[in-house]
Amino acid sequence: MKLALKILDSLEEWLISLLMAGATLVIFVAVLHRHAAEIPIPAFQDWLLTVDMSWAQELCIYMFVWMAKFGAAYGVRTGIHVGVDVLVNRLPPAIRKQLILFSLFCGALFTAVIATFGARCVWALAHTDQTSPDIEVPIWIVYLAIPCGSYLMSFRFLQVMWNFWRDGELPHHDQGYVEGVDEVAKIGVLPDATGVSPATAGGAR
Repeated sequence: MKLALKILDSLEEWLISLLMAGATLVIFVAVLHRHAAEIPIPAFQDWLLTVDMSWAQELCIYMFVWMAKFGAAYGVRTGIHVGVDVLVNRLPPAIRKQLILFSLFCGALFTAVIATFGARCVWALAHTDQTSPDIEVPIWIVYLAIPCGSYLMSFRFLQVMWNFWRDGELPHHDQGYVEGVDEVAKIGVLPDATGVSPATAGGAR
């Protein structure tokens, strides 16, 4: 079970990263093509004008839609979604736990309902010949992001709810955390709270 969750986590992160990198690359090439086509070099300009990049905007929109849906599920798993918990944290522990479990269940239920309606929509579109305007991909593939992302998000809500019910801990994202800083501080490169790094402190003595 743990291995399957690790694989799912890795696939989720890789998919988001690839979609983000791919969309960025497509936008960069499209913008570069548009500005390069304005360079008054006859043969070069004529060649660029024959290259059709009208599909780039539509493809980027679809890639960002998929990235947003899976990114939302990633946000539930890692606790990066914005939430107002000032009043909840002031409640007695028993009531606070029940309220958090209820809110997580509502999130799982809501996203499951959205995913189910999305799946019905995709099923209906799959029996038609509708395609996207520019890249002409079957439109049901585009809308498949809704059930896939929403079902994954619902699963993440249930996963967080189970872990909170068992351990009493919620995923928390530290906005001030920078990966690698802790490791650098341990070897004495960064100064501590006194303003003196461990490495220089040893030499001063």
